Amino acid sequence: MGRKDIQLDHKVISELIKAQSTVLDLGCGAGDLLYLLIKEKKARVQGIEIDEQAIYKCVAKGLNVFHGDIDSGLAEFSDKSFDYVVLNQSMQQILHVDKVLVDALRVGKKVIVGFPNFAHYKSRLQMFFQGKAPVTEALPYQWYETPNLHFLSIFDFKKYCRTKKINIQRSVCIGKNHKILFLPNLFAQVGIFLISRED
Repeated sequence: MGRKDIQLDHKVISELIKAQSTVLDLGCGAGDLLYLLIKEKKARVQGIEIDEQAIYKCVAKGLNVFHGDIDSGLAEFSDKSFDYVVLNQSMQQILHVDKVLVDALRVGKKVIVGFPNFAHYKSRLQMFFQGKAPVTEALPYQWYETPNLHFLSIFDFKKYCRTKKINIQRSVCIGKNHKILFLPNLFAQVGIFLISRED
């Protein structure tokens, strides 16, 4: 896999992680991000994934991945046992977001969250003009087959962090193939946040 073939959100997350860090990826899928972090950052990585077929793909890459449901918690991990905990494209699919984020912030010194921005202008236009649940590049599912349980925007997540006294250390908003700097809640397809618990 060449550098140009790497997903943009994975590139951004890799840039946020310091070399030789310990990383726990919650909902790691087929392990592409973990594999990238090993290759580019010499990170020590571990994943948790519920899909058995995805776990087989992780094992084929030589990754250490546990079969588990992140909604059931992270009780087996001690406080601050990882430099980073990653929730990329999985937060909107879990049942108990608040509980999982609290646990992630306990286990990780820092947490990286990435999610599709449901307030992207294409979603807004489809809702307004067509009166239907949006289907876009960042949200490619029909309403009846989507794995997403929570529909949040970049603005929603920032407000959540303020309410819960969570420190946003960095945020990067991206479109299909570039970073979005102007009106990200309107133009970004994905929001990626580096967060930590305020003391």
